[in-house]
Amino acid sequence: MSLPALDVHLTTADADAALRDDARRGLTASPKVLSPQWLYDARGSELFEQITALPEYYPFAAEREALAEHADAIARAAAADTLVELGSGSSSKTPVLLDALDRAGTLRRYVPVDVSPSALEEAVPGLVEAYPGLDVHGVVADFTRDLRSIPHDGRRLVALLGGTLGNFEPGDRQAFLAALADELDPGEAFLVGTDLVKDEATLVAAYDDAQGVTAAFDLNTLSVLNRVLGADFDRSGFDHLAVWVPQSSRIEMRLRARRPMRVRVPELDLEVDFAEGEEMRTEISTKFTRERVRDELAAAGFSHDGWFTDPQDRFALSLAVRR
Repeated sequence: MSLPALDVHLTTADADAALRDDARRGLTASPKVLSPQWLYDARGSELFEQITALPEYYPFAAEREALAEHADAIARAAAADTLVELGSGSSSKTPVLLDALDRAGTLRRYVPVDVSPSALEEAVPGLVEAYPGLDVHGVVADFTRDLRSIPHDGRRLVALLGGTLGNFEPGDRQAFLAALADELDPGEAFLVGTDLVKDEATLVAAYDDAQGVTAAFDLNTLSVLNRVLGADFDRSGFDHLAVWVPQSSRIEMRLRARRPMRVRVPELDLEVDFAEGEEMRTEISTKFTRERVRDELAAAGFSHDGWFTDPQDRFALSLAVRR
């Protein structure tokens, strides 16, 4: 079974060029920093699936619990006939929302948006089979750069799950929210998942598990740089760290150099020096309070109409409506 409709707004060449630009900026910055996109090649995606099943990694299970408990209330409040999922990936949580919209009697269309055409081609056929009357319109795009690629049909509920909003720097996050508000019509809804502030030990363990799966996931970034850019990173020369930064209310994943190194990156015609102990940031994950979510949504032009958490108040789903 093939995907019924697939719009391609991001080619492999486009994605590679964006990653090269990001790598050049990040490897020459001080401190060094990389986009979390580098984490998610095929191997990285496999490792992340393993992470979601780890006992320490509560966000995945907590969000699923919140969805299961509150999906019907979200569907009734949104009154949408089209579900748009940004960064849909494997669409593993999608059926919970589709079922709720179906029970509400409004569901007509599902629009998964992802940078990976293979992710869409693998995930969507099963949903098409499970929902025979569902109009599926896949979009290959980087939603962080191009929200205009989202189809404008119907009354939309745009979902950004998994705590992805927390991966943005504050300025980029506000710019994204404002751009999304500009693309939505008044009354259309935005459902966003945010991990909540909690004790440091729980947060750090979620990003540095005892089995070392998250460490392997982080170090895989270097393998991606080696493969895509011809770099000669020695993975054994770096350690994975998860650090809670209270002043920014976020976890940072970093790779720390064990010794002085010079890394060659032929595709960028670049040589990069690392001092012993120097750290390169590979991901941020901001943790939120209800007030912070409300204020950031309001600044972008949304009203904060719904707040739904898992039973332990670890993770929140916010339903926002374009004013």
